[in-house]
Amino acid sequence: MSGHSKWATIRHKKGAQDAKRGKIFTKIIKEITVSAKLGGGDIEANPRLRTAVLKAKTENMPKDNIERAIKKGTGDLEGIDYVELTYEAYGPGGVAILIDALTDNKNRTAADVRSILTKHGGSLGETGCVSYLFQRKGIITYDSTAYEEDDLFEAALDTGADDVSLEGEVYEVITDPESFNTVLEALQERGFTETSSEITRIPDATISLEVEKTAKALKLIEKLDDLDDVQSVSSNLDIPDDFDPDAY
Repeated sequence: MSGHSKWATIRHKKGAQDAKRGKIFTKIIKEITVSAKLGGGDIEANPRLRTAVLKAKTENMPKDNIERAIKKGTGDLEGIDYVELTYEAYGPGGVAILIDALTDNKNRTAADVRSILTKHGGSLGETGCVSYLFQRKGIITYDSTAYEEDDLFEAALDTGADDVSLEGEVYEVITDPESFNTVLEALQERGFTETSSEITRIPDATISLEVEKTAKALKLIEKLDDLDDVQSVSSNLDIPDDFDPDAY
């Protein structure tokens, strides 16, 4: 999991900057709107919406923003129709990349994704070319300096998590998508405060590249993640714990 958790840590640090926060809010609002449209506005009866709202709260999104996004999804307020898309691609060194997007203009999003891939040594692949390398999982991270591993491990497994591991500076709690909300809320009730939480795709195995190619692949992932229409980017790149992306 080291590749995923290292990228999540890098993204989280970048997300703490004011310039990034507006973009993060936009992505979450899209997810809330689509979730409400597909499954209704009742948070307790709509697991996908519940997950999106939990993520919004983790990012300290104002309550009014959350409620407006839900109403746009249910049709109580005028909103935009978004389409869900997944692109499969390869990055430098053959790294597998999955790009999940929500868009109101498929042509624009496809052109933006293709442009970023071309500029940064990647290429778009055929449907199914890399998706088989990933599984959908819930991932909740905690500051490793704030909690004892044994305490978190016991609490997480007791609430239904699959596994807990130390990945660099964070503990990573892995869950099935179906039990993600239950585990996250149960750990919150026990006094554990997460640094990030999401349902995402994680690779069955990671690949290691030389330092320069790792830096190039990370740059590509970052540029894709910065696109307004892109909700998440997953890869099977192994990022060493001591890797400093700012050095390249």
